[in-house]
Amino acid sequence: MDQALELANKAFNKGEVPVGALVLSSDRQIISQAFNQVEQLQDPTAHAEMLALKEACAILNKKRLVGYTLVVNLEPCPMCAAAAMHYRVERIVFGAYDPKGGGIDHGACLFSHRQTLHCPEIIAGVREQESQKLLRFFFQSLR
Repeated sequence: MDQALELANKAFNKGEVPVGALVLSSDRQIISQAFNQVEQLQDPTAHAEMLALKEACAILNKKRLVGYTLVVNLEPCPMCAAAAMHYRVERIVFGAYDPKGGGIDHGACLFSHRQTLHCPEIIAGVREQESQKLLRFFFQSLR
């Protein structure tokens, strides 16, 4: 989560919503990492998770990430949770909960449906307060 928070700070410094994500191998090696680039790329799908998952597959020359972990400082939105499901990640570790836009414990609760293609292990609330503080500061600075 240290690295995800570092990436989130990079996003913050570039005027992006401060979210950082990385993909780890089963032996906890960083395969890929990214931060939100929605504004920079003018692409609403350029979330940190989407960029990190796509890059990991490119690096590994695979279309699935079976056995890999997605680490992100904010609960993934429904789009990113669905992507993680399709990539077949083994585990999602996230920091702050997202009551408005989350897709795992909030909103769509994607992995709670019987029709879900794949249910990764979910580890939530890791360094939650640090992530919340950074996100609150970012949104307060916009007002």
